[in-house]
Amino acid sequence: MADTVSFLVDPLPVDASPEFLEASFREIEPGSGALAVNDLAPHRGDGIFETLAVIDGHVQEVGPHLARLANSARLTELPEPNLEQWRLVIRRAAERVPAEGEFALKIALSRGVDPGTTPTGWVHVTPGADFSAARERGIRVVSLDRGVARGAGERAPWLLLGAKTLSYAANMAAIREARRRGADDALFVSSDGFVLEGPTSSVIARIGDEFVTTPPAAGILHGTTQRSIFAHLEGQGRRVAYRDLRLDELRRADAAWLVSSVRMAAPIAELDGAPLPVDPAETAALNAYLLSPRD
Repeated sequence: MADTVSFLVDPLPVDASPEFLEASFREIEPGSGALAVNDLAPHRGDGIFETLAVIDGHVQEVGPHLARLANSARLTELPEPNLEQWRLVIRRAAERVPAEGEFALKIALSRGVDPGTTPTGWVHVTPGADFSAARERGIRVVSLDRGVARGAGERAPWLLLGAKTLSYAANMAAIREARRRGADDALFVSSDGFVLEGPTSSVIARIGDEFVTTPPAAGILHGTTQRSIFAHLEGQGRRVAYRDLRLDELRRADAAWLVSSVRMAAPIAELDGAPLPVDPAETAALNAYLLSPRD
């Protein structure tokens, strides 16, 4: 067993024979030089990825993450991924880390070495950070203008706002800007005042007895954790809705969370310097669900 595990993957076509799956990837030393300098992942950020949580040996939401990987491949015009290959790689990687604790498992698919005729893939598993304080006490968030109006993804699909691409430099810059302002995380807002998403998370607000999130048509990544939470809440007979949410409405919410695959549900305790109500019981219930085995 190891705390950090890396696999290099030779992506197979969707019609590849199952007999080739096991030989299509190999474990490598974490941190070793595995990608060519002219691979289009480090060279131009031209690729897609997913990050899955591994909780006490169980990989969470494999199906939804692979479905989104396939959608990202379609949006970026990458070859359709062989999902059975990726299921096997994910399973083998999870078997190499301890069966107790939280881990983050990242899968990535690059367009490959320039000019990008043969895709490159890899898996990297690392110990999860300690998010207990964020989950219990909440986080301070600042709103940042994304610089595009709501619906930009539909008007300009080449922006790839609905794909989870490796081009995350702007997202990381937003988090650094939030920390410069004394906050823990950021919330992107459209230039016309609508709530979008966090740099690495989705937003959920509880307004009255309804849980609200921004619709994907607004130009955001459709979060796997948000979808799982909504399905769970609907199963309890609670009301959920995809609708436009203005920043001023979020400021008046009864509670709000940034949700993601590894940090889970982090209540927003402060937005742009003003306190937001935190519901400890609701937050604990959400995280108890998110930390339980989910497929």
